[in-house]
Amino acid sequence: MGGQGLAEMPESPRFPPIPPRSPTSPRTIEVLAFPSVQLLDVAGPLQVFATTNDLAGEAPPYALRVVAAGGGLVGASAGLGLATAPLPAIDAALDTLLIAGGPGVHAAAADPALVGWVAARAGRARRVASVCTGAFLLGAAGLLDGRRAATHWTHCAELARRFPAARVEPDPIFVRDGPIWTSAGVTAGIDLALALVEQDLGRAVALAVARHLVVFLKRPGGQAQFSAALSLQAGEDRFGDLHAWIADHLAADLSLPVLAARAGMSERSFSRHYAARSGMTPTQAVEQLRVEAARRLLSESRLPVKRIAARCGFGSEETLRRSFLRRLASTPQDYRARFAPPLPLRVEPGRNDVSERVA
Repeated sequence: MGGQGLAEMPESPRFPPIPPRSPTSPRTIEVLAFPSVQLLDVAGPLQVFATTNDLAGEAPPYALRVVAAGGGLVGASAGLGLATAPLPAIDAALDTLLIAGGPGVHAAAADPALVGWVAARAGRARRVASVCTGAFLLGAAGLLDGRRAATHWTHCAELARRFPAARVEPDPIFVRDGPIWTSAGVTAGIDLALALVEQDLGRAVALAVARHLVVFLKRPGGQAQFSAALSLQAGEDRFGDLHAWIADHLAADLSLPVLAARAGMSERSFSRHYAARSGMTPTQAVEQLRVEAARRLLSESRLPVKRIAARCGFGSEETLRRSFLRRLASTPQDYRARFAPPLPLRVEPGRNDVSERVA
Protein backbone atom coordinates (compact mmCIF):
# COMPACT_ATOMS: atom_id res chain seq x y z
CA MET A 1 0.00 0.00 0.00
CA GLY A 2 2.92 2.27 -0.63
CA GLY A 3 3.73 2.33 3.04
CA GLN A 4 1.01 4.72 4.15
CA GLY A 5 -2.32 4.40 2.33
CA LEU A 6 -5.25 2.14 2.91
CA ALA A 7 -4.17 -1.45 2.58
CA GLU A 8 -4.99 -2.80 -0.86
CA MET A 9 -7.08 -5.94 -0.82
CA PRO A 10 -6.40 -8.46 -3.61
CA GLU A 11 -9.08 -10.95 -4.55
CA SER A 12 -7.43 -13.71 -2.51
CA PRO A 13 -5.24 -11.97 0.06
CA ARG A 14 -2.38 -13.99 1.47
CA PHE A 15 -1.11 -13.01 4.88
CA PRO A 16 2.50 -13.61 5.89
CA PRO A 17 3.04 -16.10 8.69
CA ILE A 18 3.29 -14.52 12.10
CA PRO A 19 6.51 -15.43 13.91
CA PRO A 20 5.67 -18.20 16.39
CA ARG A 21 5.84 -17.69 20.12
CA SER A 22 5.61 -20.35 22.74
CA PRO A 23 1.94 -21.08 23.47
CA THR A 24 2.77 -20.70 27.15
CA SER A 25 4.27 -17.22 26.82
CA PRO A 26 1.99 -14.87 24.90
CA ARG A 27 2.29 -11.18 25.65
CA THR A 28 -0.37 -10.20 28.17
CA ILE A 29 -2.28 -7.04 27.30
CA GLU A 30 -4.63 -5.50 29.84
CA VAL A 31 -7.17 -2.91 28.73
CA LEU A 32 -8.45 -0.85 31.64
CA ALA A 33 -12.14 0.09 31.49
CA PHE A 34 -14.34 2.07 33.88
CA PRO A 35 -17.96 3.26 34.00
CA SER A 36 -18.79 5.42 30.94
CA VAL A 37 -15.67 4.29 29.08
CA GLN A 38 -15.61 5.08 25.35
CA LEU A 39 -16.62 1.84 23.66
CA LEU A 40 -14.36 2.22 20.63
CA ASP A 41 -11.36 3.06 22.84
CA VAL A 42 -11.67 -0.48 24.17
CA ALA A 43 -12.99 -2.34 21.14
CA GLY A 44 -10.74 -0.76 18.49
CA PRO A 45 -7.33 -1.69 19.93
CA LEU A 46 -8.70 -4.97 21.27
CA GLN A 47 -9.80 -5.99 17.77
CA VAL A 48 -6.35 -5.22 16.36
CA PHE A 49 -4.75 -7.60 18.84
CA ALA A 50 -7.52 -10.18 18.42
CA THR A 51 -7.10 -10.14 14.63
CA THR A 52 -3.37 -10.59 15.10
CA ASN A 53 -4.14 -13.67 17.16
CA ASP A 54 -6.59 -14.95 14.53
CA LEU A 55 -3.99 -14.65 11.78
CA ALA A 56 -1.37 -16.34 13.94
CA GLY A 57 -3.32 -19.59 14.19
CA GLU A 58 -2.28 -22.03 16.89
CA ALA A 59 0.27 -19.81 18.64
CA PRO A 60 -1.47 -16.49 19.34
CA PRO A 61 1.04 -13.81 20.35
CA TYR A 62 -1.30 -12.00 22.74
CA ALA A 63 -3.31 -12.86 25.83
CA LEU A 64 -6.07 -10.26 26.11
CA ARG A 65 -8.19 -9.18 29.02
CA VAL A 66 -10.38 -6.21 29.83
CA VAL A 67 -10.18 -5.25 33.49
CA ALA A 68 -11.98 -2.82 35.76
CA ALA A 69 -12.18 -2.02 39.45
CA GLY A 70 -14.35 -4.75 40.95
CA GLY A 71 -14.77 -6.51 37.61
CA GLY A 72 -18.19 -7.48 36.30
CA LEU A 73 -20.33 -5.61 33.79
CA VAL A 74 -19.15 -2.07 33.06
CA GLY A 75 -21.42 0.27 31.12
CA ALA A 76 -19.74 1.94 28.14
CA SER A 77 -20.66 5.38 26.86
CA ALA A 78 -22.55 3.87 23.90
CA GLY A 79 -24.90 2.01 26.24
CA LEU A 80 -23.32 -1.42 25.82
CA GLY A 81 -22.07 -3.40 28.77
CA LEU A 82 -18.51 -4.73 28.82
CA ALA A 83 -17.69 -7.92 30.69
CA THR A 84 -14.53 -7.22 32.68
CA ALA A 85 -12.22 -9.08 35.03
CA PRO A 86 -11.21 -7.60 38.41
CA LEU A 87 -7.99 -5.61 38.58
CA PRO A 88 -5.08 -8.09 38.65
CA ALA A 89 -2.54 -8.16 41.42
CA ILE A 90 0.23 -5.60 41.01
CA ASP A 91 2.90 -8.27 40.55
CA ALA A 92 0.95 -10.40 38.03
CA ALA A 93 2.70 -10.96 34.71
CA LEU A 94 2.06 -8.16 32.23
CA ASP A 95 3.45 -6.90 28.94
CA THR A 96 1.24 -3.94 27.98
CA LEU A 97 -1.15 -1.84 30.03
CA LEU A 98 -3.60 0.09 27.85
CA ILE A 99 -5.84 2.76 29.37
CA ALA A 100 -9.04 3.62 27.51
CA GLY A 101 -10.70 7.04 27.60
CA GLY A 102 -14.26 8.25 27.66
CA PRO A 103 -16.64 10.50 29.59
CA GLY A 104 -15.96 8.58 32.79
CA VAL A 105 -12.21 9.11 32.75
CA HIS A 106 -12.24 12.14 35.04
CA ALA A 107 -14.14 10.27 37.74
CA ALA A 108 -11.69 7.38 37.29
CA ALA A 109 -8.73 9.77 37.56
CA ALA A 110 -10.17 11.10 40.82
CA ASP A 111 -10.21 7.62 42.39
CA PRO A 112 -7.01 7.36 44.48
CA ALA A 113 -7.15 3.58 44.62
CA LEU A 114 -7.46 3.21 40.84
CA VAL A 115 -4.78 5.82 40.17
CA GLY A 116 -2.48 4.02 42.60
CA TRP A 117 -3.12 0.74 40.82
CA VAL A 118 -2.33 2.29 37.44
CA ALA A 119 0.93 3.77 38.73
CA ALA A 120 2.01 0.52 40.35
CA ARG A 121 0.87 -1.69 37.47
CA ALA A 122 2.70 0.53 35.00
CA GLY A 123 5.91 -0.25 36.85
CA ARG A 124 5.35 -3.91 36.07
CA ALA A 125 4.58 -3.39 32.37
CA ARG A 126 7.05 -3.29 29.50
CA ARG A 127 5.05 -0.43 28.02
CA VAL A 128 1.99 1.63 28.88
CA ALA A 129 -0.45 3.17 26.40
CA SER A 130 -3.55 5.35 26.50
CA VAL A 131 -6.29 5.98 23.99
CA CYS A 132 -7.91 9.40 23.67
CA THR A 133 -8.66 10.87 27.10
CA GLY A 134 -7.14 7.87 28.83
CA ALA A 135 -4.09 10.16 29.00
CA PHE A 136 -5.75 11.88 31.97
CA LEU A 137 -5.40 8.69 34.00
CA LEU A 138 -1.75 8.42 33.00
CA GLY A 139 -1.27 12.04 34.01
CA ALA A 140 -2.95 11.48 37.37
CA ALA A 141 -0.59 8.55 37.94
CA GLY A 142 2.43 10.75 37.22
CA LEU A 143 3.34 8.82 34.09
CA LEU A 144 3.32 11.83 31.75
CA ASP A 145 5.71 14.02 33.73
CA GLY A 146 8.52 15.16 31.47
CA ARG A 147 7.10 13.28 28.51
CA ARG A 148 5.44 14.14 25.20
CA ALA A 149 1.78 13.17 25.08
CA ALA A 150 -1.29 13.23 22.83
CA THR A 151 -5.01 13.08 23.48
CA HIS A 152 -8.25 14.01 21.72
CA TRP A 153 -7.84 17.47 20.19
CA THR A 154 -10.71 18.92 22.22
CA HIS A 155 -8.94 17.98 25.45
CA CYS A 156 -5.34 18.99 24.66
CA ALA A 157 -5.56 22.34 26.44
CA GLU A 158 -7.14 20.78 29.52
CA LEU A 159 -4.53 18.00 29.66
CA ALA A 160 -1.74 20.57 29.42
CA ARG A 161 -3.36 22.71 32.13
CA ARG A 162 -3.87 19.84 34.56
CA PHE A 163 -0.47 18.26 33.97
CA PRO A 164 1.96 21.07 33.19
CA ALA A 165 4.96 18.73 33.45
CA ALA A 166 3.71 16.92 30.31
CA ARG A 167 4.45 18.24 26.81
CA VAL A 168 1.06 17.92 25.13
CA GLU A 169 1.10 17.83 21.32
CA PRO A 170 -2.24 18.48 19.57
CA ASP A 171 -1.21 17.32 16.09
CA PRO A 172 0.03 13.69 16.13
CA ILE A 173 -2.21 10.65 15.80
CA PHE A 174 -0.12 9.00 18.49
CA VAL A 175 3.07 9.75 20.39
CA ARG A 176 5.68 7.41 21.78
CA ASP A 177 8.00 8.70 24.49
CA GLY A 178 10.06 5.84 25.84
CA PRO A 179 7.75 3.14 27.20
CA ILE A 180 4.75 5.52 27.27
CA TRP A 181 2.46 5.66 24.23
CA THR A 182 -0.49 8.05 24.00
CA SER A 183 -2.94 8.48 21.14
CA ALA A 184 -5.37 11.04 19.79
CA GLY A 185 -9.13 10.73 19.69
CA VAL A 186 -11.11 7.49 19.47
CA THR A 187 -10.13 5.77 16.18
CA ALA A 188 -6.50 6.75 16.75
CA GLY A 189 -6.43 3.86 19.22
CA ILE A 190 -6.45 1.55 16.19
CA ASP A 191 -3.43 3.36 14.75
CA LEU A 192 -1.66 3.02 18.07
CA ALA A 193 -2.47 -0.69 18.42
CA LEU A 194 -1.15 -1.38 14.91
CA ALA A 195 2.06 0.42 15.86
CA LEU A 196 2.38 -1.80 18.93
CA VAL A 197 1.88 -4.90 16.78
CA GLU A 198 4.51 -3.62 14.36
CA GLN A 199 6.93 -3.08 17.23
CA ASP A 200 6.33 -6.62 18.49
CA LEU A 201 6.03 -8.64 15.30
CA GLY A 202 7.25 -6.52 12.43
CA ARG A 203 5.84 -4.45 9.62
CA ALA A 204 4.65 -7.39 7.50
CA VAL A 205 2.43 -8.67 10.29
CA ALA A 206 1.03 -5.22 11.10
CA LEU A 207 0.30 -4.70 7.41
CA ALA A 208 -1.51 -8.04 7.24
CA VAL A 209 -3.68 -7.02 10.19
CA ALA A 210 -4.38 -3.60 8.67
CA ARG A 211 -5.38 -5.21 5.37
CA HIS A 212 -7.68 -7.60 7.16
CA LEU A 213 -9.36 -4.74 9.02
CA VAL A 214 -9.31 -2.50 5.92
CA VAL A 215 -7.66 0.41 7.73
CA PHE A 216 -4.51 2.46 7.41
CA LEU A 217 -1.35 0.80 8.65
CA LYS A 218 0.06 4.26 9.31
CA ARG A 219 -1.30 7.71 8.77
CA PRO A 220 1.53 10.02 7.75
CA GLY A 221 3.62 11.55 10.49
CA GLY A 222 2.38 14.97 11.53
CA GLN A 223 -1.04 14.61 9.96
CA ALA A 224 -3.39 16.70 12.06
CA GLN A 225 -6.25 15.07 13.95
CA PHE A 226 -8.65 17.62 12.56
CA SER A 227 -9.04 20.14 9.79
CA ALA A 228 -7.79 23.70 10.04
CA ALA A 229 -11.35 24.99 9.79
CA LEU A 230 -12.41 22.72 12.63
CA SER A 231 -9.51 23.79 14.82
CA LEU A 232 -10.56 27.41 14.41
CA GLN A 233 -14.18 26.86 15.40
CA ALA A 234 -13.42 28.05 18.91
CA GLY A 235 -13.29 31.52 17.45
CA GLU A 236 -16.35 31.26 15.24
CA ASP A 237 -18.47 33.52 17.44
CA ARG A 238 -16.02 36.39 16.91
CA PHE A 239 -14.03 35.58 13.79
CA GLY A 240 -16.24 33.20 11.80
CA ASP A 241 -16.88 35.75 9.03
CA LEU A 242 -13.16 36.50 8.84
CA HIS A 243 -12.29 32.82 8.45
CA ALA A 244 -14.84 32.46 5.66
CA TRP A 245 -13.34 35.47 3.91
CA ILE A 246 -9.80 34.10 4.30
CA ALA A 247 -10.86 30.76 2.80
CA ASP A 248 -12.18 32.61 -0.26
CA HIS A 249 -9.07 34.78 -0.64
CA LEU A 250 -6.14 32.46 0.10
CA ALA A 251 -4.08 33.84 -2.78
CA ALA A 252 -4.60 37.44 -1.63
CA ASP A 253 -2.56 39.54 0.77
CA LEU A 254 -3.42 38.09 4.19
CA SER A 255 -0.93 40.05 6.22
CA LEU A 256 -1.69 41.16 9.76
CA PRO A 257 -2.67 44.74 8.74
CA VAL A 258 -5.11 43.40 6.14
CA LEU A 259 -6.72 40.94 8.56
CA ALA A 260 -6.95 43.49 11.36
CA ALA A 261 -8.62 46.00 9.02
CA ARG A 262 -11.02 43.29 7.84
CA ALA A 263 -11.91 42.55 11.48
CA GLY A 264 -12.35 46.26 12.22
CA MET A 265 -9.68 46.28 14.92
CA SER A 266 -6.21 47.67 15.52
CA GLU A 267 -3.38 45.27 14.78
CA ARG A 268 -2.43 44.97 18.42
CA SER A 269 -5.98 44.41 19.63
CA PHE A 270 -6.71 41.97 16.80
CA SER A 271 -3.60 39.91 17.51
CA ARG A 272 -4.42 39.71 21.22
CA HIS A 273 -8.09 38.83 20.84
CA TYR A 274 -7.48 36.39 18.00
CA ALA A 275 -4.85 34.45 19.95
CA ALA A 276 -7.14 34.32 22.98
CA ARG A 277 -10.02 32.95 20.91
CA SER A 278 -8.19 30.53 18.62
CA GLY A 279 -5.04 29.59 20.50
CA MET A 280 -2.78 30.67 17.63
CA THR A 281 -1.54 33.81 15.95
CA PRO A 282 -3.28 35.13 12.82
CA THR A 283 -0.18 34.25 10.79
CA GLN A 284 -0.27 30.66 12.04
CA ALA A 285 -3.97 30.39 11.25
CA VAL A 286 -3.48 31.64 7.69
CA GLU A 287 -0.67 29.17 7.11
CA GLN A 288 -2.79 26.34 8.51
CA LEU A 289 -5.72 27.19 6.23
CA ARG A 290 -3.43 27.48 3.22
CA VAL A 291 -1.78 24.15 3.96
CA GLU A 292 -5.18 22.47 4.26
CA ALA A 293 -6.27 23.91 0.90
CA ALA A 294 -3.03 22.70 -0.67
CA ARG A 295 -3.56 19.24 0.82
CA ARG A 296 -6.96 19.01 -0.83
CA LEU A 297 -5.60 20.07 -4.22
CA LEU A 298 -2.67 17.66 -3.98
CA SER A 299 -4.95 14.73 -3.20
CA GLU A 300 -7.87 15.63 -5.48
CA SER A 301 -6.21 17.16 -8.56
CA ARG A 302 -3.23 16.71 -10.83
CA LEU A 303 -2.30 20.39 -10.81
CA PRO A 304 1.46 20.99 -10.74
CA VAL A 305 2.80 21.78 -7.29
CA LYS A 306 3.92 25.22 -8.49
CA ARG A 307 0.36 26.12 -9.49
CA ILE A 308 -1.02 24.80 -6.21
CA ALA A 309 1.46 26.96 -4.31
CA ALA A 310 0.31 30.04 -6.22
CA ARG A 311 -3.40 29.23 -5.90
CA CYS A 312 -3.14 28.75 -2.13
CA GLY A 313 -1.17 31.93 -1.55
CA PHE A 314 2.29 30.55 -0.82
CA GLY A 315 3.95 32.60 -3.51
CA SER A 316 6.55 29.96 -4.34
CA GLU A 317 6.90 26.20 -4.38
CA GLU A 318 9.70 26.45 -1.81
CA THR A 319 7.47 28.33 0.64
CA LEU A 320 4.82 25.64 0.24
CA ARG A 321 7.43 22.94 0.85
CA ARG A 322 8.66 24.61 4.06
CA SER A 323 5.09 24.99 5.36
CA PHE A 324 4.35 21.33 4.65
CA LEU A 325 7.48 20.20 6.45
CA ARG A 326 6.61 22.39 9.42
CA ARG A 327 2.94 21.41 9.61
CA LEU A 328 2.85 17.84 8.28
CA ALA A 329 6.43 16.57 8.46
CA SER A 330 6.08 15.76 4.77
CA THR A 331 6.86 17.36 1.43
CA PRO A 332 4.04 18.19 -1.02
CA GLN A 333 5.37 15.52 -3.38
CA ASP A 334 5.37 12.85 -0.67
CA TYR A 335 1.89 13.87 0.45
CA ARG A 336 0.57 13.55 -3.10
CA ALA A 337 2.22 10.14 -3.47
CA ARG A 338 0.41 8.93 -0.36
CA PHE A 339 -3.03 10.36 -0.95
CA ALA A 340 -3.61 11.20 -4.60
CA PRO A 341 -5.66 8.66 -6.57
CA PRO A 342 -3.67 6.63 -9.10
CA LEU A 343 -3.34 8.09 -12.55
CA PRO A 344 -5.62 6.53 -15.17
CA LEU A 345 -4.07 3.83 -17.28
CA ARG A 346 -3.58 4.35 -21.02
CA VAL A 347 -4.23 1.49 -23.42
CA GLU A 348 -2.50 1.80 -26.79
CA PRO A 349 -4.86 1.43 -29.80
CA GLY A 350 -4.89 -2.09 -31.12
CA ARG A 351 -3.26 -3.52 -28.00
CA ASN A 352 -4.78 -5.38 -25.07
CA ASP A 353 -2.09 -4.61 -22.54
CA VAL A 354 -1.78 -1.45 -20.48
CA SER A 355 1.26 0.55 -21.52
CA GLU A 356 1.68 3.36 -19.04
CA ARG A 357 -0.03 5.76 -16.68
CA VAL A 358 -1.20 9.03 -18.06
CA ALA A 359 0.87 11.92 -16.74
